[in-house]
Amino acid sequence: MNTDNLCMGCMREIGREKQCPHCGFQANSLQVAPYLPIRTVVGGRYVIGKLLEYNGEGATYIAYDVSASRAVCVREFYPLGLCKRMIDGTAVMSLNETQDLYDDCYRSFRELWVRLARMHEQPGLIRVTHVLEDYNTIYAVHENLDGISLREFLLGSRTGYISWDKARQLLMPVLDTLGALHSGGIIHRGLSPHTLILGRDGRIRISGFCIPQVRTARSGLQEQLFPGYAAIEQYGYKGQQGPWTDIYAFGAVLYRALIGTDPIEATTRVTNDRLMVPGKFAEQLPAYVINGLVNSLQIMPEDRTRTVQQLHAEITASPSAAIAEENYVESMRSAQRPEPVRHAETNASSSSRKRGRSGLSTMALTALICVVVGFIGFVLVSMYVLPEKYNVFHDLMTKEPVTEVETAAAGQYKVPDFRTKSYTEVISRDYNKTRFKFSKIDVYSDEVEMGYVIDQSIEPGATVYAGTEIRLTVSRGVEKITLPNALGMNYADAYEKLTALGFAVSKTERSNDGSHPGGTVIQMSHEPEKQYEKGTHITLQVYAEPVTEPPTTTTTLPPTTTTAPQTEPEPEETEEPYEPDEPETYAED
Repeated sequence: MNTDNLCMGCMREIGREKQCPHCGFQANSLQVAPYLPIRTVVGGRYVIGKLLEYNGEGATYIAYDVSASRAVCVREFYPLGLCKRMIDGTAVMSLNETQDLYDDCYRSFRELWVRLARMHEQPGLIRVTHVLEDYNTIYAVHENLDGISLREFLLGSRTGYISWDKARQLLMPVLDTLGALHSGGIIHRGLSPHTLILGRDGRIRISGFCIPQVRTARSGLQEQLFPGYAAIEQYGYKGQQGPWTDIYAFGAVLYRALIGTDPIEATTRVTNDRLMVPGKFAEQLPAYVINGLVNSLQIMPEDRTRTVQQLHAEITASPSAAIAEENYVESMRSAQRPEPVRHAETNASSSSRKRGRSGLSTMALTALICVVVGFIGFVLVSMYVLPEKYNVFHDLMTKEPVTEVETAAAGQYKVPDFRTKSYTEVISRDYNKTRFKFSKIDVYSDEVEMGYVIDQSIEPGATVYAGTEIRLTVSRGVEKITLPNALGMNYADAYEKLTALGFAVSKTERSNDGSHPGGTVIQMSHEPEKQYEKGTHITLQVYAEPVTEPPTTTTTLPPTTTTAPQTEPEPEETEEPYEPDEPETYAED
């Protein structure tokens, strides 16, 4: 196929159309610097299109595979701050001062994608087809998935969450794939609703693979962590990373799917752990699923579920074990507060609670009956006696979070912490709407997702009378601005106008034969008169200043009096032209 007729935004054939009717991509759009120019050919085979995403490790482009006649994705190793483009705009050159780190990351990138290519038969993974070197860096080619992220799927659902039956259908295959990755020596470290892609076939595939350095804080690269889904050891806290790091992320994904909100970030939980399962969900979910969530979301790595197989057993308990566990959880819910226990019993409970394990998936039912009474006792101790940092089990099992049901006096109530919660969820909860009045202030935010609470007018924990009004500051998301038409303007004027509106602006120059005024804007990387997020980078192509040649002067030399003898010039030595080796490949196409 003639790639000149392809849209570089979606790789569909559009003929001579200036704007793609499928995705809206402009045919004359420029690539965001410093990434590969559009229509660059990698490995003599892959025609590079629009930049899809980038982070501290590199960039992913949509591309067209001319050999297989299909759209693919190409991942380029381009670690920000460790390298730069050569003057040709394509080749990569590492920086001397960071050479060792660059080489280490390069090896990690190669190892990761070669291992993934060997696992191309796994149905729950993106299919990696080619790993090659070109332009003095390395590239990985994988399939272009036709689907949406799990995050988009959940946000598009009627309630924002799904049932356990639906979650089990979607996510248990992901857990199995995670086990295969671990067996292959790969720890993902970035599992989240953003990196799980739901295909048209109804199956989720794991994407978003990156080298360990970009998934760990203070590694020397610009890190990319997903708040709420990254484990505490990824933030540089004491504790090694391993399969348990992915188990934390999977537990967080399951929590988001079942509860409808992101888990609290690990760095917050480590000092004030208030992760909860609201009452209406705790009543609906099987007790063994709650137990699996508790174990997978333990803050400290040593307290957490260690293997995929162990987590799989915990959240798919046998029917008899599930019935028995639900019976004693129901008994905990209806139990009255016990008499104070002796200090020695508290210490024992604390030691048992640290791991949070019931072991139901491997314990025979008869053994369970023998220990259930003692187990109920130490859970009750945990709920009412232990310090707050061990109270996650208490929070999971109470029908409402404990901070929300405490009252200071008749008709007075403590204000919950609404920050980071969905505004719709806050105002729809029975507890909130029967005790408080709410007003809303919408503001733009670059940090808080649209529809989530940024701040509240009354501090959490304050005691107020029923009916008190609480003003909630809610995110409108990133501000969008209409991009003015700068074509024909002088670059200095265009730069001033666009930056004043909040755009980031840079320029590229086109040669000028002198027939055009220098600095005139002739092309824009984004279509004008459309709205874009504040801070969007706009590249303006301008005519360079005309080059004026200095006038030539002729100098007459006096005639020479002698003439050197004429000799035949010796032929110059020539070298054979250097031909580079073929790009190395590591996976069959």
